[in-house]
Amino acid sequence: MTLKNRISLLVSLLFTILFGLASTLIFVLYSNFRKDEFRDRLEIKALSNIKLLVNVKEIDNQLLKMIDQNSINKLYDEKTLVFDSNYKLIYSSIDDAKIKWSIDDLKYLKKHKTFFKKQGNYEVYGVFYDTKDRDFYALISATDNFGQRRLLFLRYTLIVSYILFTCICWIITSITVKKIMSPLNTFHQKIKNINENNLDTRVESKSNKDEIDLIANEFNFMMDRIEISYQRQKEFTAHASHELRTPLSRITSQIENVIADTNTSIERKSFLRNILSDVNQLTELINSLLILSKIDNKKHENNEVHRMDEILFSAIENLNKSYPEFLILFEIEESDNMDTALEIQGNKNLLEIAISNVLKNACVYSDNKQAKVIISTQDDTLIISISNTGDTLNENEQKILFQPFMRGENSKGTSGFGLGLRIVQRILTLHKATITYIITDINTNLFQLFFHF
Repeated sequence: MTLKNRISLLVSLLFTILFGLASTLIFVLYSNFRKDEFRDRLEIKALSNIKLLVNVKEIDNQLLKMIDQNSINKLYDEKTLVFDSNYKLIYSSIDDAKIKWSIDDLKYLKKHKTFFKKQGNYEVYGVFYDTKDRDFYALISATDNFGQRRLLFLRYTLIVSYILFTCICWIITSITVKKIMSPLNTFHQKIKNINENNLDTRVESKSNKDEIDLIANEFNFMMDRIEISYQRQKEFTAHASHELRTPLSRITSQIENVIADTNTSIERKSFLRNILSDVNQLTELINSLLILSKIDNKKHENNEVHRMDEILFSAIENLNKSYPEFLILFEIEESDNMDTALEIQGNKNLLEIAISNVLKNACVYSDNKQAKVIISTQDDTLIISISNTGDTLNENEQKILFQPFMRGENSKGTSGFGLGLRIVQRILTLHKATITYIITDINTNLFQLFFHF
């Protein structure tokens, strides 16, 4: 999980939990408040009935029932019972509701003065009233419909609010975190695209001086040091390779002159040819290192458009001059956008070197000195497929195929230094193209070059 998603999840969960706890607390507090408020109303009503019985001598049960029935403070489904000190019922309201009671309840009232409990949908309040002459016990029950409706409304309001605001919080948090973390996404994309050809890439930093800007600045400083070191290394390789070419050229010329001399013996000529072969391999290695050191964006930027079929034909022609025994079969698939696909923007010389290296590699490592080339298109991509028959690479060799100086088991007895495919990959990367290697059949190797147009 990405840091952005973790932050969004953490903030959203924190809000969800806190809002849930707050909603629960509000509901519980209001529920207790409703209960206390309803209990107070029951207490007032019970005490008022007892006081009327005790203090107003002219009142009787029927009159009290009439007063109770027409009272503005009458409760829903109210039932009132009043007992004397002998636990004898002396007053009962005319309501049809029933109160479940026992002598133990009245004894409990005498000891504890009051109680409040729930019986089904009814809430019952009991109170003990002590006068100088005698004692009274009152039980009153009723249903708090209004309070229950308000409590139910509050419950649904809190549930809907919880769901609604939780969803809003998740959306807002996700958008906000995404916006805040957008510089890191840009940072990641730039780092992801950095290679040896664009070490001059730098990350833009703002003046906020937050943690992201500090990382960006340190990254830019690091890239400055890496670019300087890399340029020095490339300059050293280029200078060393260039300086080595001159003495090697002289050695080659001198050996060729000695071989061409009629006075040189046959044995001596054979010995010199072996030396000349080693010198030529060394020259090839130095030329490859020189090419690698010179490949970068600044030195080889080229906005000219070239046709890949012409570059391919030129590479085949030059390869046949050096290796006349090589046979290259060519095929181009018909496509409506083929003419457009063949036009590639880039450096013609470098593209020809890349194609030549792949063709040479295919012929050298084939079992019949042959390679087959097919040009095709797929979506917005030009595909150049170069295949041969011969020994294939194992899985470990395929993973490091494009690394410098990599040579597989099938290269035994074949001269080379393992730099050809590395050069190809560097050139294609410079042109925003790619190369892949797959085994399509038994003893069948396939290289594919992908150019986007």
